[in-house]
Amino acid sequence: MLKDKIKKIYKAKVSNFEQLAKSSYFIEIETDNPINVKAGQFISVYCEGLTLRRPFSVFSNNNGKIGILFKEKGKGTKYIKSLKKGDLIDVTGPLGNGFEIMEKRSLLIGAGIGTAPVSFLKTKLDEKGIENIFAAGFLNKDEIPCCMKIDRIYTDDGSEGEKGSILNYLGILINEYKPEIIYTCGPFIVLKTVAQFGEMYGIETQVAMEKVMACAIGVCRGCVIDVKQNGRIINKTVCKDGPVFKGSEVVWQ
Repeated sequence: MLKDKIKKIYKAKVSNFEQLAKSSYFIEIETDNPINVKAGQFISVYCEGLTLRRPFSVFSNNNGKIGILFKEKGKGTKYIKSLKKGDLIDVTGPLGNGFEIMEKRSLLIGAGIGTAPVSFLKTKLDEKGIENIFAAGFLNKDEIPCCMKIDRIYTDDGSEGEKGSILNYLGILINEYKPEIIYTCGPFIVLKTVAQFGEMYGIETQVAMEKVMACAIGVCRGCVIDVKQNGRIINKTVCKDGPVFKGSEVVWQ
C-alpha cells in the first residue's frame, strides 16, 4: 500500500544557512527525533506553494543535524534559499539506498554539486579508518565549497588544482592510487565514465545516480533506469532502488 512506502514526515527547524561557494548554499536542519541517514541517501523537502517535494542528497549529519548542499535552479531551490535560521520546514526521509561501505582502499570521485554525498561518504570512511582519497572536479575555484575536505582538486579553467576535467585524470588516479573500489556522484557523463574505467581495470564501482524525481518513493515510475540483473535487463527506480547502484549493472546509454 502507498502508506507503507512513505517514510516518516518530520517538522524540522533550520539551524544554519551559509553560502559555501559562488553558486552553492548550505542549509542545516534539526528535528526533535534525529534522522538516521546513510551516505548516498536523500531527504525530500516540501517547498511552500509547490505540489511536489524536492529531493536533496545529504551532505552532512552532525549530532542529528542534517545538512544539504544546493544550487538555486528553480522554484523549489529558490524557496529553500529564502529560508532563515529558526524557520520550520517539512521533510521526509531518509529515502533510497545509500553507498555500501566496504573495507577496501577507496577512491571517491565527485563533480559539481554531486560532491555533496561523496563528501559525506568520506567522513564515514574516515570515521571507520578506511583508507581513501577524495578527488573532485569543478568549473573553477569559485565553485568549490569552502568547508569541503578534498584531497585532489580539478578545475576546468585551471584556477585551482589541476587544469581540465576530472575525467581526464581518472586513469592517472587509478594507476597511482590503485583503489579496490570507486564511489562516485556527479553528472551522467562522470558516472558513465567512472563505471567504464571500473570495468576496464576490474574495479568495483558504486554510482549515485542523479535523476529528476516526482514521488521519490518508487510509485510514479518517473525516474526509471535500465539495469542488468541475472542476464536480463530490468527497470529500477532511482529514488527507491537507488540512488546508488553498482556501475557494472547500469545500462549506460
